[in-house]
Amino acid sequence: MGGVISLGVGEPDFPTPWHITEAAIHSLEQGYTMYTSNSGMIELRREIASYLKTTYDLDYDPNTELLITNGVSEGLDLAVRAILDPGDEVIMPDPAYVSYPSCVLFADGVPVRVPTSCDNQFKLAAADVEARITSRTKAILIGYPANPTGAVMEIGDLADIADVARRHNLMVISDEIYNLLVYDTEPVCFASLPGVKDRTILLAGFSKAYAMTGWRIGYAAASADLIAAMTKIHQYTALCAPIMGQVAAIEAIKAGEPEARRMTQEYDRRRRVMVKGLNDIGLTCFEPKGAFYAFPSITSTGMSSEEFAETLLTEEKVAVVPGTAFGQCGEGHVRCCYATSLSNIEEALTRMARFVKKYRRS
Repeated sequence: MGGVISLGVGEPDFPTPWHITEAAIHSLEQGYTMYTSNSGMIELRREIASYLKTTYDLDYDPNTELLITNGVSEGLDLAVRAILDPGDEVIMPDPAYVSYPSCVLFADGVPVRVPTSCDNQFKLAAADVEARITSRTKAILIGYPANPTGAVMEIGDLADIADVARRHNLMVISDEIYNLLVYDTEPVCFASLPGVKDRTILLAGFSKAYAMTGWRIGYAAASADLIAAMTKIHQYTALCAPIMGQVAAIEAIKAGEPEARRMTQEYDRRRRVMVKGLNDIGLTCFEPKGAFYAFPSITSTGMSSEEFAETLLTEEKVAVVPGTAFGQCGEGHVRCCYATSLSNIEEALTRMARFVKKYRRS
C-alpha cells in the first residue's frame, strides 16, 4: 500500500551515528570477524561496568557479573529460562511489551498480568503486585520507561516495588532499554535502589538511545551465579553477540552521548507535537515521560482497538498498533510511535483528525 505514514514500528528513524558505524567498519577491515568470548568482549564489559558505576553508583564485576547479549530480547529470554521452574509465576504489567508473556510461556512459566490504566498513567502499583503473589511467584518483570505507553515510574513508585520484592523474596527483571529516553525527569535504575541489587537482573542495551536496533547488542547485569546460569544457555543457543556490533557498542558508550542527547531532544520535540495533536483531535492522551510512544484512548470513536487500527490504515493510510497487541488492558487504545519525522507526524495528525471527526460518537 503506497502513501502510508507509519506510526507503528518502534525504532529510531535516525541512522546510527557515523563514528559508531565507522568503528565497526574499521574492525572489519582489521579482520575482526571471529567469535568473541561467550560473555562478550571484555573491553565492552569493562566500559559498561564503568558506565553503571559512574551513572548509578552500581558496582558490577565485568568478569563475572556482566553478559553481552543479542539485544535485550535475548537477555529477557535467558533471564526467565535461567530462573524459572515449570509452573513458576512472573508478575508483570498489562499492557506491556509483547515479548514479556511470551518469553515466560516459552520457559514453562505462568505470566500474571496486573492491570494498569491511564488513570494512574499506566504505572504498576505495588499493592496490586502484592495482591497477586502466590506460593509459585518467582519474579516481577518490569519495563520502564514503558513500551507501549511511554510511562515512567518515579523513584518512590519503584521503591515500593522493591519493598514488595524484598519482603516476599522475589527476583526482579528490569528491562531498561529506554532508560536514556526520558523527558522532564531523570532515569532511575532499579538495581540502584537500596537492598535489591542482588535480586535484580538488569537488562539494557544500545538499540534505542544510540539508534542501533539492527546491531543487536544488549547486556545483562546481575550477581555472578545468575550471570553464570544465563551464560550456560547463551553459549549453546547463541554462542556470542556479533563482534562488529560489540566494537560499535564500545564506541557508542565511550563517545556517543552527544548524539544520543541530540536524538532525545528531537524525540521530545516530536512528543510534544504528537500528544497535543492527539488531544486536540479528541483522542485523549496522557503525557508520556519516556521512550518514544504515545498511547491515546480511541473510545470516542466507539471502535475496538483492532477495528480502529485497520480502518485508519485502510481509509487514511496511517499505521498504528492496536493496544490489544500488548495485553487486554490495551483495549480502547492504540500505540503511536513518534520516532518519525515531524512532517510525518503533522500529516498523520491531519489524517487522523479527519478520521476521528467522521467516526466520533455523538
